[in-house]
Amino acid sequence: MDMIRHLECFVAVAEESHFGRAAARLGMAQPPLSQRIQRLEGEFGLRLFDRSSRRVSLTNAGVLLLPEVRALLERSQALQACARRIRDGRSDLLRAALPPDLAGPTVAALLAGFRGRHTGVELELHELATAEQLAGLRAGELDAGLVHLPCEASGLELGPVLRRELGVLLPPDADAAALDEVPLCALAGYDLVLFPRAAEPARYDGLLNSCAREGYVPDAVRHGQGESFVHGLVLSGRAVAFAPRTDREAAERGGGPDGAGAAPQAGPVWRPLVGAPLARRYAVAWPAGRDGATVGSFVEAIGAALRDTAGAHPDTPARTPHLRPTAEFWL
Repeated sequence: MDMIRHLECFVAVAEESHFGRAAARLGMAQPPLSQRIQRLEGEFGLRLFDRSSRRVSLTNAGVLLLPEVRALLERSQALQACARRIRDGRSDLLRAALPPDLAGPTVAALLAGFRGRHTGVELELHELATAEQLAGLRAGELDAGLVHLPCEASGLELGPVLRRELGVLLPPDADAAALDEVPLCALAGYDLVLFPRAAEPARYDGLLNSCAREGYVPDAVRHGQGESFVHGLVLSGRAVAFAPRTDREAAERGGGPDGAGAAPQAGPVWRPLVGAPLARRYAVAWPAGRDGATVGSFVEAIGAALRDTAGAHPDTPARTPHLRPTAEFWL
């Protein structure tokens, strides 16, 4: 059985909720499509669709299988692309990952910088949290990744560490918004919007410990990563979030360089923290012993992109395999 083609048929029917439309999308007649779905159901021993004269809908089993099938098809497409590159003599490929918090200008600067250093190498970028990157590096699915620190980096090497200081995003009417700099203890009474712990447990736990040492214990921790979602939670008036200075421009309109004296804001207000106690740190990680020229070019390109577009600057010494939280924490 042509499993890949059968799975493509399954996804098409699931997305179209109609055999006729799915058949047209796949460029085939409806009866062969129905037969493929029936053979797939027989292979799995599961009924994947509930069928009626007007509509086709996924069964519970189909709903559970759909994301797994999509992931498998993506891997199949990547494998075919790799085979084509090898066939055409273009086997040079760097599989790399970036964390979701990088802004568009930084990603664009990385791509341009890498092309300038290695015109004959294709850079295949993925957006992955640190935990996913570490798993991919150890499984041989990635060649390099920009990770957040601290993290468990055994078996990996780390490039130079870059730092971005963090401030706080506040509701516009918060008392602390009137301050030029905000002490962490002034955030008492507010919830904290934070990335999900599963993505980076060491960084998550250390951040909360650092806040507690400075006198801020959130009433509750809410989880969010997308900028609009996080800003919405902050604008509810009950939560704050930590963000680098360069994120302030999207969150704040008008006012002075730090927003002091601004008119009422359409978005959250960004303020620096007293003493800059929180920072976000990045380093490129790669499997030990595989730091060739291509990885070196990626390290140089992402370092330049972070410095030029995100205001990052060098921090701790390079190639520190195990980095642990101190009194100052890394977000």
